[in-house]
Amino acid sequence: MPVVYVSELEMTYRAPVREEGLRAAVGSLFRREYRVIGAVRRISFELEAGEVVGFIGPNGAGKTTTLKILSGILHPTTGEVRVLNYVPWKREREFLRQIAMVRGSRPIGGPSELTVLDSLRFQQLIYEVPDDDFRRNLSELIGMLDLSPLLGRQVRALSLGERMRAGLAISLLYRPRVLFLDEPTIGLDVTAVGMMRRFIAHYARHTGATILLTSHYMADVETLCKRILLIDKGTLRYDGDLEGLSATLSPYKLLKVQVSDGVRVEWDSFGDVVEAEEGKASLRIHRERVPTTTARLLAELPVSDLSVEDPSLESDIDRVYREGVA
Repeated sequence: MPVVYVSELEMTYRAPVREEGLRAAVGSLFRREYRVIGAVRRISFELEAGEVVGFIGPNGAGKTTTLKILSGILHPTTGEVRVLNYVPWKREREFLRQIAMVRGSRPIGGPSELTVLDSLRFQQLIYEVPDDDFRRNLSELIGMLDLSPLLGRQVRALSLGERMRAGLAISLLYRPRVLFLDEPTIGLDVTAVGMMRRFIAHYARHTGATILLTSHYMADVETLCKRILLIDKGTLRYDGDLEGLSATLSPYKLLKVQVSDGVRVEWDSFGDVVEAEEGKASLRIHRERVPTTTARLLAELPVSDLSVEDPSLESDIDRVYREGVA
């Protein structure tokens, strides 16, 4: 079995609806009407041991719902799910000892009056981590996450970045084999984001953990993940590598060309003009036409510089989030 197995997963829920006005409000007290919302629509995928996979999509696409099902917080409507060959929502003890879910919006649970060190010791008791393992794991986490200045401070007094670092340490103290990260860099400054990315990459290499990561920052995904799952309106639209995602989202390339001074060019005769100024232009060319267009430019114009680039993945993803996936 793969580490994570998802087949035909579906999650729907009922949301109350009513018309505007006092009459409708009173009527809803006696007779409620509902509409069915599909949060996740029959998605299927598998994750193997040691994979770090990006799980991306616009707000409301179903990412967090899927993570909550995989970690056993929610029970799906239909479908088969196995994580480490356990059914997550049965919440078996051995299953919980091997997985962790960390949410950037709420990185630390439990009493905020505790110090970070007290929270770590509390986690040790809950997961029955032997003293030797506790000391060894804590030492590694302190070094990787720069936790020494935080250990004696109360959780409620920490900044967001500090809470995220402490929350990761608490979640990883027992060395989970599967890690679900939901927006781990949200709201962090540049320094904290860099530290978080380096830590996640190091943890994956060092432990061989399987990681499913959601993020709206494509730099997180590009830095950490070789494989991407793209979900849109609850449906899995893409499962593959970054290069394939770019080709799927945009069938075009950007051809940037510069010609010798004083040469006038009708750029639109070569392709769609993205931008142009005297002597140079950026053209949007269908991928299949790039070789012939490049050859034509070199044959017909005194070209001094020419490059072919993929559109930025950030811009492609932004378009998908605004317009949806065709």
